[in-house]
Amino acid sequence: MNFIKTNIDGVVIVEPKIFTDSRGYFCETYNEQDFIKNGITNRFVQDNQSKSSYGVVRGLHCQLGEHSQAKLVRVLQGSVLDVAVDVRKGSPTFGKYVAIELSDTNMRQLFIPRHFLHGFSVLSETAIFAYKVDNFYNKESEFGIRYDSPEINIDWRIPKDKIITSDKDRIANTLADLIEKTR
Repeated sequence: MNFIKTNIDGVVIVEPKIFTDSRGYFCETYNEQDFIKNGITNRFVQDNQSKSSYGVVRGLHCQLGEHSQAKLVRVLQGSVLDVAVDVRKGSPTFGKYVAIELSDTNMRQLFIPRHFLHGFSVLSETAIFAYKVDNFYNKESEFGIRYDSPEINIDWRIPKDKIITSDKDRIANTLADLIEKTR
């Protein structure tokens, strides 16, 4: 696997080595030893998967406090724009984000440390999205910021009139709400 650092400390692109032949392909998507060698020591405890249609934007979500989650995300089918927003207290890149296209073709993964907001938009007709987390979900610790927050200004690569999102994501908080909540 190839581990590529991004412009935000801790967020890492993981490119598996892909072996192809007439039968198809094989790749290793997770190897604890390789991750540890590259400074990622999180122990994953849960896997999640979703299926979405073109134009769906999921996020921006996180778990607060002791229930914060690191994630290793990837796409099994289709293509998404995956986004990680730094909301670590005192971070020099607070409020900045990394956006990377993940697809079943490039087979890239993104490691997102704890204390980051996370979201994605579906760029293909459908997408199956899978991710590992290093902490169990806790409903009371759930927090979300609007996907179209002007404070962050993410280009989701979907025309505004084609965006599909949940009611919860449409009425989510702002970055200022998060700062207030975590004081």
